[in-house]
Order: sequence, then C-alpha cells, then structure tokens
Amino acid sequence: MVDSGVDHSGQVCATYQRAAEIIGRRWSAAILRALLGDATQFCQVRAAVPDVSNRMLSERLREFEAEGIVQRLVIPERPVRVEYRLTEKGRALEGVVDAVAAWAEEWVSIEETGDEQAAESS
Repeated sequence: MVDSGVDHSGQVCATYQRAAEIIGRRWSAAILRALLGDATQFCQVRAAVPDVSNRMLSERLREFEAEGIVQRLVIPERPVRVEYRLTEKGRALEGVVDAVAAWAEEWVSIEETGDEQAAESS
C-alpha cells in the first residue's frame, strides 16, 4: 500500500516532506523532465530549460547527484565530456513528472501565473 504522506495523527510525514522539497525546488521538475527525455549533457539540459541559469542548473544537478537521482559520468575523450544520467531512483520519478505535466495542462495557464513573458519565450 502506498503511503499517503500523512501519518496516523494526520500530520505530514517527514519522508513525504523531504521528497516534496527535492522535486519541488525551483527548476527541479523542468530539469528532471529534460533528463527523462534525451538530454544527457549540460548544454542539452540547458537548451531544454532555456530560462534556467548555468549556476542554478549546476546546483540542481549537484543536488540530484547527492540524492542519488543523477549519476555524473566523465567520459575521457578530447575534449573531456560530462554526461548526466538518471539512476533507477531518478527514472522512478517519471510518473511524478508526467502527473505534474498532465495536471498543469488541465489546470494551469500562463495568464493565471502572470508570467506572460515566459509564454512569449516558449
């Protein structure tokens, strides 16, 4: 049985809260979506999520690596190439990312968020 994220006293459990913080950070879901696609290199993820800064993308990739969601692979060629691959733990987030995308399609509009500039850049 899947835990609802609420303990027997009705309080949100710490595990659920931690998971929500990991995937709920700014840009995390978009970066995960790019990695679930074909993006493996930093520049590919950056192209898939154009509004994220290099610094923020690096930070999120490091956080995902520390959480065991992403594996950073250094490929010793000339020039050295670095790739990011989702681990089994990271690939397990596909359903979560898909569910958020489906919910957003149905319930979120750019006009509601006031982010019309983002709509123009997509």
